[in-house]
Amino acid sequence: MANIILVIGESGSGKSTSIRNLDPKETFIINVLDKPLPFREACKNYKKITKDGMGNYYPTDDFSKILKAIQYANDDSNIRNVIIDDFQYIMANEFMRRAGERGYDKFTEIGQHAWQIIEKCAKSNEDMFFFIISHSEEDSSGKRKCKTIGRMLDDKITIEGMFTTVLHSIVSDGKYRFITQNDGSHIAKSPMGMFEKEFIENDLSFVKERMLEYYTGA
Repeated sequence: MANIILVIGESGSGKSTSIRNLDPKETFIINVLDKPLPFREACKNYKKITKDGMGNYYPTDDFSKILKAIQYANDDSNIRNVIIDDFQYIMANEFMRRAGERGYDKFTEIGQHAWQIIEKCAKSNEDMFFFIISHSEEDSSGKRKCKTIGRMLDDKITIEGMFTTVLHSIVSDGKYRFITQNDGSHIAKSPMGMFEKEFIENDLSFVKERMLEYYTGA
């Protein structure tokens, strides 16, 4: 069972920037929208994967290709961290491509595809860390949750329920931070005692270190 972490938040709240301190030699990025990474030397450290399997950056929104990329990462002994950035657009882009289809079956299938990706991550090598990065949205009760494509899909799958650790990115007083516990309006959670503070710096390298220390004492 791999370590899977969900990172959600509004656009511009520091989600993708949190990748910056992970070791590029151990990190593989699946970029759903193929947007430029928002930190220095990203282009230098993350190169698109080539036909011969070289590289640590793969742009795609196709769920079947993402499943293959996850398996590729599992088979590479050098990779320890996998990022899926802009996860919600896997669902949104498929929905838009299938907008002409009538009926509700497509919502079930889109939900199943999202579920399969998370499930594939969870069942990966136990020394792997998977960071699923997604936008947030406000639900009918005023809580900030993982963005999907609406209630039809939310009835099929609750994204946050598939994770033990959910971090919510915010900007407060000019500082970019992760919320580690549910504060009543932001859906966040982490095991008791994993993080000493409610707010931590938006740094996935630090998150990984704390998780390793928590679970293994390393």
